[in-house]
Amino acid sequence: MIPEKLLQDFSASIEHLNASEIIIQEKKRADFYFQIKTGEVKMFNINEQGKEFVQGIFYDGESFGEPPLLGDFKYPASAAAVKPTVLYKLSKTNLFKLLKESPEVHLKFTQALAKRLFYKAIILKEISVHPPEHRILALIDFLKRKDGSDGLFQVELTRQQIADLTGQRVETVIRAIKQLEQEGELKLIKHKVYR
Repeated sequence: MIPEKLLQDFSASIEHLNASEIIIQEKKRADFYFQIKTGEVKMFNINEQGKEFVQGIFYDGESFGEPPLLGDFKYPASAAAVKPTVLYKLSKTNLFKLLKESPEVHLKFTQALAKRLFYKAIILKEISVHPPEHRILALIDFLKRKDGSDGLFQVELTRQQIADLTGQRVETVIRAIKQLEQEGELKLIKHKVYR
């Protein structure tokens, strides 16, 4: 999202994380901008029953957790590395300075946040009113559009990740994917989901 050279110019540090290592905690103050160099990070909430709901999954070059920096509120979710991850960590003060001095980066930053808001609005609607099959197709179609793919698109998420992102149990997702395959909406090739 922000060019790595620019992050380095504004004194970003590099953090090396192990799988499952917590990066930010829900209800804590937001003081840093995080951008993934390599790896994978999930933003999530845990409800009173201990069930995890994944707000989003982020990959190489993507950032996460910015709204609390800009809105000056506490984190609404936690974030953890899914696998070994290297990320840039930039202070809030330096992020604001960088954005003020780089209007073209600021515009791309704002566009990325707008796309995330769009995704959240779509998924919230899907989770609240639609059956499991529809939720899964909505998620996959969003990922396919994000990828810019016109042809057959391979879903890189596990069944558990699809469940977490759509607010369902993994057993429900497995049944729904089989149903969607029978209806010709999806293809399963070597246990991978394609659309």
